[in-house]
Amino acid sequence: MDTNEATIAFSALSQPTRLDVFRLLIKAGREGLLSGEMGQLLDVKQNTMSTNLNILLRAGLIRNEREGRSVRYFADMDGIGELINFLLKDCCGGSTDQCLPIVEAVCCPDKAASQ
Repeated sequence: MDTNEATIAFSALSQPTRLDVFRLLIKAGREGLLSGEMGQLLDVKQNTMSTNLNILLRAGLIRNEREGRSVRYFADMDGIGELINFLLKDCCGGSTDQCLPIVEAVCCPDKAASQ
């Protein structure tokens, strides 16, 4: 990921509905969600949801799969991983002990909360 791609991803997340959609898909995990389900959960009209989903797709933060006449959406873990790697690359000048709390908070939230 380069600076331009990271800027596009952050721009996509800078709008409240898109951030809510992204967080819903993170929570949904491997099951993902249908567009209509997200619209109902967030009280967002279908055309608005479609626009926001397309922006997140172009930013590489989500992916979709067609299921007959419906489309299921998922968080794109590879794209998210690239964004996190972009942010933390060369973190703390190589002092991994400084970065460890960030990594633990992301991958092991229960462990980080107990510290």
